[in-house]
Amino acid sequence: MRVLGVDPGLTRCGVGVVEGVAGRPLTMLGVGVVRTPADAELGHRLVAIEQGIEQWLDEHRPEFVAVERVFSQHNVRTVMGTAQASAVAMLCAARRGIPVALHTPSEVKAAVTGSGRADKAQVGAMVTRLLRLDAPPKPADAADALALAICHIWRAPAQNRLQQAVALHAKKAPAAPTARVTSKGRTA
Repeated sequence: MRVLGVDPGLTRCGVGVVEGVAGRPLTMLGVGVVRTPADAELGHRLVAIEQGIEQWLDEHRPEFVAVERVFSQHNVRTVMGTAQASAVAMLCAARRGIPVALHTPSEVKAAVTGSGRADKAQVGAMVTRLLRLDAPPKPADAADALALAICHIWRAPAQNRLQQAVALHAKKAPAAPTARVTSKGRTA
């Protein structure tokens, strides 16, 4: 499985590609950031992020895209920029028919370090170890993107089984009765 992880942000959008399967050693195929100038117009920044992500998709041809789920912060402006960059990443993947998975920061930290409260240094250290790198990727946004890809590779098989079980259960369950409204507006 080849996954492009995206740590969304307007100034620095982390991107990283990891290949492998759960239970086996993983391989980093690329890591970096898509940068935009803080003083540029918002529309131009979003176009630059789109172009950067499209280049990563062209070069690495991932089977999945894993994006950090935007969570509420106190700084609304930061949340908006993160959400906008996240939407651009999802749009780029959807345009190509690539499935997108959203993972929360605590889910990613727990998958990679064993603790949902790990700090950025711990995540970087574990990414370095898991991918057998010489040093943690810099900046932290790049390491976070790799952590997202690792998280998806490790969690996707269980999530797929759960989705299949839910779908199977839905097929077997009797359909719920639906109410019919009569011409006089009464429920029958």
